Amino acid sequence: MKDTCQDLLAEYSELGALAATLTPAQWRQPSAFYGWSAWDEIAHLCYFDQTALQAATDPEGFLRDAQALNTLMAAGGHISAVAREVYGHLDGPALLAHWQPLYRHLVQTLCALDPKARLPWYGPPMSARSFATARLMETWAHGQDVWDTVGQVRAPTARLRHIAHIGATTYGWTFVNRGEPVPGAAPYVELSAPDGGQWTWNEPQADNFVRGSAEDFCLLVTQRRHLDDTRLQYSPGPAQQWLAQAQCFAGPPATGPAAGTRVVRTATAG
Repeated sequence: MKDTCQDLLAEYSELGALAATLTPAQWRQPSAFYGWSAWDEIAHLCYFDQTALQAATDPEGFLRDAQALNTLMAAGGHISAVAREVYGHLDGPALLAHWQPLYRHLVQTLCALDPKARLPWYGPPMSARSFATARLMETWAHGQDVWDTVGQVRAPTARLRHIAHIGATTYGWTFVNRGEPVPGAAPYVELSAPDGGQWTWNEPQADNFVRGSAEDFCLLVTQRRHLDDTRLQYSPGPAQQWLAQAQCFAGPPATGPAAGTRVVRTATAG
């Protein structure tokens, strides 16, 4: 649990350091992620880090408030509007100043928990370790939108293993979440790690596999890149069906980006 939380804090800190360099124009520049700005991305993380802290410290209060949010979303509300309503009075630097002590408090709280402790969330309850990993995944994914928007390339780290694990183990869920039959056994996943090593999941299968860089795989399963914009290699059949709609995050089925629409842009001055 300590190692997972250290990685979570490192992920938060890296994005926080980038956010601290943003100009006023960059804070408001639309990204390729539904037009969200860097402000929207950080506000979204801030809102759910706050509710994550509530889930860890006041489960009953979280469940009550989560029901209200679920009702709003079922009525057609937009998740981005929720964070704007809460933090709309803050500019970018003030939002960052609010978020940084919040995420540090969340990490400290999670680190003190038993890794197997069950925490409520908007989907099924999760173990504390899985909960921390999910926060890391969401921070990395929304952070990618910010890195892309400012035209900078983020160096991959070993923290990608957490996200790749979520991606590899949600193969069946990707189909079940869409009301579709799972087309077959989970593919063999073989990824090249940032340090040159290999990470693997499932049994080796010559005719059912996914191979490539861990970064490309994580960009795909978090729906930050289209399959055609990665260098992943894969077999026809179940693996290809999965990668075409892979979704490692909770919530209703989401449609990933079209080819060529979420790539690194040219850096612009603020």
